[in-house]
Amino acid sequence: MMVWSINILVLAIGFFILGMIKPNWLLFWMDKPSRMPVVLLSIILFMISVVMFGEANKAKHQEQESTQLSTASETSVPSVAIETKK
Repeated sequence: MMVWSINILVLAIGFFILGMIKPNWLLFWMDKPSRMPVVLLSIILFMISVVMFGEANKAKHQEQESTQLSTASETSVPSVAIETKK
């Protein structure tokens, strides 16, 4: 999912640059397209990619924590407290 978010970010940047230079190419169905729809679509794509990247990063972090906890519990030896009488 992290790779997808980076791909969408590259798409958003490319869409923004191309739309600022030639909005007619991207919005070919409009007679006289302005640059505002290009900016809005680029912002939406950017927000989607940032949220996807954050979620993928959080999932990766949780996966690393769970693997560290499982390996630590497998190698450790449980200790038992013994009370001595004096």
